[in-house]
Amino acid sequence: MENFLEIGIIVKPQGVRGEVKVKPFTDTAEDLLSFKRVFLKGVEYRVLSCRTAAGIAYLNLRGVPDRNAAELLRGVPVCVPREEMPETEEGTYYVADLIGAEVVTEKSEPLGMLSDIRQAATDIYTLRTGEKEILFPAAKGVILSVDLEKKIITVNKKRFYEVAVV
Repeated sequence: MENFLEIGIIVKPQGVRGEVKVKPFTDTAEDLLSFKRVFLKGVEYRVLSCRTAAGIAYLNLRGVPDRNAAELLRGVPVCVPREEMPETEEGTYYVADLIGAEVVTEKSEPLGMLSDIRQAATDIYTLRTGEKEILFPAAKGVILSVDLEKKIITVNKKRFYEVAVV
C-alpha cells in the first residue's frame, strides 16, 4: 500500500490571493476540512484555511501567496500521508487500495484486473481484461468479498454478468 493517498486534484486558482480550487476524491468535500497539511509533488504545504461549497474545496496554502503561484499548481494531485487518513468503515475501502486488484468469481475464475473506479451513487468499477474493458456497478450482491492483502475482489458470477456492460 502506498504511503500517500490522493484526496483530490487542483482544478484552478481561485481569486488573486493564492487560493486553489480542489476537486475532492473523498466522499464529500467536507472531508478535506480536517487536514492541517497536504503534499503537492512531494512537497509539504501547511493548510492555512479550507472552505467548501457545492462539493468543491478551496484551500489556502502556506507558500502559495498569489494567483501566479496557484496557477503553477493547476492539475497537481493533492496528497496526504496514509496514517493521517481516517479509518474506513466496515465494507468500505480507499480506491488506491482496490486499483490493480484481481477480480475473480466465487469459484476463483479470473475475470480481469480492476483499473478504475468512478464515483457515483453506486460506484462503477472498470475491469480490464486484455484489450477489453468491462464496467460493472459495485451494487449489493455483486461483490462478495475484498481481500486487500492478496488484492483479490470476489464477485458473484451470475449477478456480475447480469449487470456488467462490455
